[in-house]
Amino acid sequence: MKIKSALILIAVGFASLEARADRLVIKGSDTLGAKLVPQLAEQFKAQHPGTTFDIAAEGSTTGIAAIIDGTAEIGMSSRRAKPAEVSAATGKGKNLKPTIVAYDGIAVIVNSANPIKGLTKKQVEQIFTGEVSDWSAVGGSGGKISIYTRNTSSGTYSDFKEMAMKKRDYAGSSQKMAGNEQIAAEVGKNPNGVGYVGMAYVKASGVKAMPVDGVTPSAQSVQQHSYAYWRPTFYYTNGEPSGLAKQFLDFTIAPAGQKIVAQVGFVPIK
Repeated sequence: MKIKSALILIAVGFASLEARADRLVIKGSDTLGAKLVPQLAEQFKAQHPGTTFDIAAEGSTTGIAAIIDGTAEIGMSSRRAKPAEVSAATGKGKNLKPTIVAYDGIAVIVNSANPIKGLTKKQVEQIFTGEVSDWSAVGGSGGKISIYTRNTSSGTYSDFKEMAMKKRDYAGSSQKMAGNEQIAAEVGKNPNGVGYVGMAYVKASGVKAMPVDGVTPSAQSVQQHSYAYWRPTFYYTNGEPSGLAKQFLDFTIAPAGQKIVAQVGFVPIK
């Protein structure tokens, strides 16, 4: 009986090791992690039965931090790592390696009832910095502008600040949201609302994407770089990925994964 019990314990031990080996922890960007990566994971699991995913989409900063502290195999990010993050990684013996997995456009959205037909880059900057606070100042029918932004751990928050606002601060009245879906929901409920979301979220109920300087965010305008607020999005790993992380990264950038990228509303890398 003792021998049999020992064999059972050994078998259980191997099973638990195998379970851990087939579990992939991914943390970071809400832009990638709320829709795209879960759909990629579902398709990957269909081809690799027994694989489990632990996906936490709480902002790009958290994804890069997770690679630095070793709590995730893949860090999703909609921005490049900052010099301070690269230094912190080096200090812990880690090498932050980015791989571009998709391109995206940050769409400026307003409520569907807003009569505005488009904005200029200058007007976008004025709105989000609070320099302009009423829709009448940018050709609207009047009403105090309600600004919805991502929170400070978001890569989209910092990317938009850099691309659209010349690194100026957001208006003090702006309201910070946890994710793209929350911004779209608030703008969809508020006739005076304005916000920004990744292109995968522009079809939310009650919102419309604004042409900026006459160019609408689309796969074509992002590919051609004619839309002002386009950017790459990344998986970060600690050096060259291996094992399950490498398999999933390779799947993401392969034709089958890039087909899902396009279906969700992002722009494929090839």
